[in-house]
Amino acid sequence: MKALAGYLAGLLFGLGLAISGMTDPARVIDFLDVAGDWDPTLMFVLGGAVVTTFIGYRLVWRRQAPLFESRFQLPTRHDFDARLLGGAALFGVGWGLSGYCPGPAVASFVGLSAPLMAMLVAMVVGWWLARVVSR
Repeated sequence: MKALAGYLAGLLFGLGLAISGMTDPARVIDFLDVAGDWDPTLMFVLGGAVVTTFIGYRLVWRRQAPLFESRFQLPTRHDFDARLLGGAALFGVGWGLSGYCPGPAVASFVGLSAPLMAMLVAMVVGWWLARVVSR
């Protein structure tokens, strides 16, 4: 059941990305172009996600435990370090340059193009480098 719930959540997320147009990197690039042809679509998608998350967390925290686990697993670290800030900066730069973040990139895999392939390769290399550096 846990794997099925994860699959359904991923499917719902991917459908949401596709329906909202967030698999189109031009939407992200146009959102960042505040001095030109600005497209506010991403702001509304993110706003919808924040509202949904706000409501969802209020409902989940009423439970004693998650549906498919014995307890909630919450992060224990609360500090900011160079690795966290550097990773966030790299993520933002990559997203701004390519127009893709990992979710929409994977959801867009069906329409594979050269820029998408370059982004996916860079993402995998980044994951590999992060593992090598963190050892």
